[in-house]
Amino acid sequence: MKKHFLYTSFVLFLSISTYAQNKTAVRFSQSISKDNAYKHLSVLASDEYEGRETGKKGAWMAADYIRNHFKSLGLKGPVNGDYFQPIDMVTYNLTQSIVTVNGEPRQVLKDFIIYPNNVSLNGFTFNKNSVIFAGYGLDREGYNDLEGLNLKGKVVMIFADGDPFKNEEKPADRAAMRKATVARQARLKNLLDLQASAVLLIDASLEKNRDQIQGNYNNGEGQPMLKTPELEARIKSQKTLPVISISPGLANDLLKSGGVTVESLQKQIAETKKPASKEVEVSLCATAVKKEVKVRAENVLGFLEGSDPKLKKEILVVTGHYDHIGLTSSGPDKVNNGADDDGSGTTGVLMIAEAFSKAKKAGKGPKRSILFMTVVGEEKGLLGSEWYSEHPVFPLEKTITNLNIDMIGRVDPEHEKQPDYIYIIGSDMLSSDLDRIGKKANTDYIKMNLDMKYNNRTDPNQFYYRSDHYNFAKHNIPVIFYFNGVHADYHQPGDEVSKINFPLLARRAQLVYYTAWELANNLKRPVVDKNEDGTPKH
Repeated sequence: MKKHFLYTSFVLFLSISTYAQNKTAVRFSQSISKDNAYKHLSVLASDEYEGRETGKKGAWMAADYIRNHFKSLGLKGPVNGDYFQPIDMVTYNLTQSIVTVNGEPRQVLKDFIIYPNNVSLNGFTFNKNSVIFAGYGLDREGYNDLEGLNLKGKVVMIFADGDPFKNEEKPADRAAMRKATVARQARLKNLLDLQASAVLLIDASLEKNRDQIQGNYNNGEGQPMLKTPELEARIKSQKTLPVISISPGLANDLLKSGGVTVESLQKQIAETKKPASKEVEVSLCATAVKKEVKVRAENVLGFLEGSDPKLKKEILVVTGHYDHIGLTSSGPDKVNNGADDDGSGTTGVLMIAEAFSKAKKAGKGPKRSILFMTVVGEEKGLLGSEWYSEHPVFPLEKTITNLNIDMIGRVDPEHEKQPDYIYIIGSDMLSSDLDRIGKKANTDYIKMNLDMKYNNRTDPNQFYYRSDHYNFAKHNIPVIFYFNGVHADYHQPGDEVSKINFPLLARRAQLVYYTAWELANNLKRPVVDKNEDGTPKH
């Protein structure tokens, strides 16, 4: 009797396990394979695509590739019949930057840099007969570089960073760099309040790290931004203090008539712990001209209509960003290929779209509609997904969930010994239903380690806020963000196709596919039972 009971239990277990898997879903998952992943990613992350930087040739090539794939699958172009959603994106670029000292022109990148963010839309020009050296620009109790100085209408020269009371020799980590940036902005704000006409920042990195500086300068191109009424109003009302970063060599030329050097002044301040501020006579002229430039950028959308007359009005959105950070100016390898970030996620979207398209052609398509969307401008500040969330092609109130795939092709240091994992972020932030569905799909089909380490709003890395799902979450749409974590090649030229784990990429994409299958076919959409701060809704 005991033996019969065990046999019956075993058969029952098998039937339950089999029933938990939808055979139709499994049948059409075959498109999501390591070979198919390689086919797409070897193109998208090739050197020919030049790192897919937003607004550049490589990103346009990637957009064309994705559109052609969606079209070949029979997906509809939902933007008035097109697959591209154009984004109103602009940059404010410097078209001219000139500095002369005693009538002698100085060289951009060698002697000085004017960054576009430090120039108002109207640009600036000035012609001065003196410069005030004001040490570190500090104004605090016990030490004040600005004491007794009348800065109104004057050009003020200060060290870009540093503190005479602190040892700055140790390498700065990211937190220290952020702190230094905040401190610098506070000093510049103070100089603006004191009505200085311009600031010269003595920046030793202009001589030490010229290649890196040149890459950051990007030929005077400004940061891409969404052109909105709010942006235009801010630009028109913005008071911008002209700031010019100069090399220590140029600073010494400016100080020459005073019989001092940058090094001697810095040493004097360090030894006396007292300011060494002084005004020196010198002829200094500078001009910067700024211009608004339209940036070509588009999200790429492919639409699969659902089969149920009622449920097809509801939309599941599957996203990944196809842009990356483009070319670098230094080193032997100048292409940031972005194979993992986020060529892997984009590849996942393409394969999942193919799987669902084949299911529909076989008469087994999902009940709900699915929007497959690869977005641009993520690396510039989640711009493409922000534009969609503010200009949705389908009503946000009909959008049931966003599944966002950003980096699924590599293994981070924490999982080198157990690589069969994926971080999921946000799944329980707004909806307990979505969290349950996502985890059950994994249990039923994939059985991968779902790491929840970063699944909180107070994570120091702030990953919940750093990819495109957040622009859906902030509109109260439940999300899951699939992520393999960062690695040594994150945002480096070493993020190459050769380092991608294609079987693992396929398994992770299959997890998203099975989760999407459940969401697109369930009778009820996930209930939003939590507020944005995570507290239960009443």
